[in-house]
Amino acid sequence: MDKIEQITNLNHNITINERKNIIISGVKKIESFDNEEFLLETTMGNIVIKGSDLEIIKLDTYQGTVSIKGVIISLTYADSNKKEEGVFSKLFK
Repeated sequence: MDKIEQITNLNHNITINERKNIIISGVKKIESFDNEEFLLETTMGNIVIKGSDLEIIKLDTYQGTVSIKGVIISLTYADSNKKEEGVFSKLFK
């Protein structure tokens, strides 16, 4: 089994402890991050985590898990199927 197959077979789970620590499994890629926002691509869609003083504690690319600490304000799934259309995509339908 190659690495791409392993990534797509990852289970997706989220564990939040006291809004200070979050562990996410099934992470395919970290799109972007700073101390106030993380954007992660998971096996179940994109996730936006907002907070303050956020930082990566542990990143395991083989297992597809990410541990983040800081004050967690919100966690939102961004629907990856609904992409916002730009002006050009509307013109060339």
